Amino acid sequence: MNDRVILVTGAASGIGAACVRAMAGPGTA
Repeated sequence: MNDRVILVTGAASGIGAACVRAMAGPGTA
C-alpha cells in the first residue's frame, strides 16, 4: 500500500512539475 502511495505521489509531482514548466516557459521547453 505504501509503495503504491509513493508511486502515485511521485507521478503526481512529476506531472505537476511538467505542467508548471510548460506554463512557465513553453518556448524554452
